Amino acid sequence: MTQTSAPVAVPTHDCRQVFAEELIALARADERVVVVCNDSVGSSNLVGFRDEFPDRLINVGIAEQDLVGVGAGLANGGLIPFVSAAGPFLTGRALEQIKADCAYSGHKVILCGQSPGMAYGELGPTHHSVEDLSWLRAIADLPVIVPTDREQTRAAIRWAYASDGPCYVRIPRFKVPDVLPVDAPFEPGRAVTLRDGGDVTVVAIGTMVSRALEAADTLGAEGVSTRVINCPFVDPLDEEAILRAARETRGIVTVEEATLSGGLGAAVASVVGQRHPVPLRLLGVNGFAPTGDAAFLLDYFGLTADGIRMAVVDVLGSAGV
Repeated sequence: MTQTSAPVAVPTHDCRQVFAEELIALARADERVVVVCNDSVGSSNLVGFRDEFPDRLINVGIAEQDLVGVGAGLANGGLIPFVSAAGPFLTGRALEQIKADCAYSGHKVILCGQSPGMAYGELGPTHHSVEDLSWLRAIADLPVIVPTDREQTRAAIRWAYASDGPCYVRIPRFKVPDVLPVDAPFEPGRAVTLRDGGDVTVVAIGTMVSRALEAADTLGAEGVSTRVINCPFVDPLDEEAILRAARETRGIVTVEEATLSGGLGAAVASVVGQRHPVPLRLLGVNGFAPTGDAAFLLDYFGLTADGIRMAVVDVLGSAGV
């Protein structure tokens, strides 16, 4: 009898843990670091911060407009506020304050959207943060960042702390594997090429990056050479990396845990359509989600390794391959 080994499960991680660790480390080194939250100490993983710095955590209650306004006031007073709340409520309810009090006023408020995408699963579309990228990309002078794994979450928090203005950072709740090297670059407008390839390009962010790499492995076994690009900065986008992919491969697939109206795919389509048109497929959320847990919902919208593989096959078909 031939014995076979069971597949080894890839460890996955909740990036909110890294978020909390970095906040505490920054607060220990810089007394200007404060946190503002909306009754979300638990869901933002801020219990440790509150216990160590009880006078530097401000809980405004369920009042997101005030949440952002208080953050802007603290920034105006010389502090460095990390404003943390569930993504749909932070962005949807306080959009005017994000625009006027943070971006337009230039106050350094670090907006941390917790549990983005469909991480809240069964709580439904009221709790899903899939429109945040579209809403915030429309606001000038506001970098929009979607970390992919633990190291990129750490890099995003450190970059936001050191930057001069406001930004929005998605903090993943859906557990993800580590896929980026520790020394991966993290700069505004700079993408990371995780896999080189000459046939087609997949541009992915957040929870979708590990799935894009899995799809690239399958496609490689089928003879399709797939480039995988990670764009942690949805805004500003690395337009040169996108145009290089358009010139050097036969088509592009974008994949994001966000609505197709205005997010990563729309940004890539705008660049490609205006400067170097190629066959393009956008994978994301199209419509309100049904009831189900986060893993089910990703499968429902085709945000899987196989869904990405099928989109690649489709785009190559459009390219006549």
